[in-house]
Amino acid sequence: MEPVTLHTERLELSIPRDADIDAVLEACQDPDIQRYTTVPSPYERRHAEEFVQRVAKHWDDGTEQTWAMRDGETLAGMIGLYRQGAGSAELGYWVAPDCRGRGLVTEASRAVLDWAFSVEGLDLDRVEWRAVVGNIGSARAARTVGFRYEGTLRQALRNAAGDRDDGWIAGLLATDDRTPQPWPVLEG
Repeated sequence: MEPVTLHTERLELSIPRDADIDAVLEACQDPDIQRYTTVPSPYERRHAEEFVQRVAKHWDDGTEQTWAMRDGETLAGMIGLYRQGAGSAELGYWVAPDCRGRGLVTEASRAVLDWAFSVEGLDLDRVEWRAVVGNIGSARAARTVGFRYEGTLRQALRNAAGDRDDGWIAGLLATDDRTPQPWPVLEG
């Protein structure tokens, strides 16, 4: 599959490239990215280099699509569709610390979901979202774009070190209206 570039009001979503390696390396030093994603810890330059190469390979073979979220010249984060099969995929993302709190992941998620559900994209029936229990920022973004909270999966998420965490799971169907719904873990 050829890489697809998506555009939003503020962002360009495009394939990560070698010029992004330093920014990826810097962002992935963040304790929250290391805690709540599957990036290795400690995160070294070779990990960023391997990541850029792996993303290109996954686009080529059509198994995953990862986009760099670009806010002008700034690499704001990464977003992608993973664990694809049988008409479904999982949405995942991280945002650099300096870019958080501006709604960029919500904006990027809407564009990726539009593409994922379209016949010009992957024509998916369902997209899932998962996060380590306690990742409130990620949960708020997922709820905002319409994901429906489905529960907690006990010891279901593994990080790069092989440690297991409980995980929240939510789903979004192509036929859902994407109106934010109540999430028990975010209420009260």
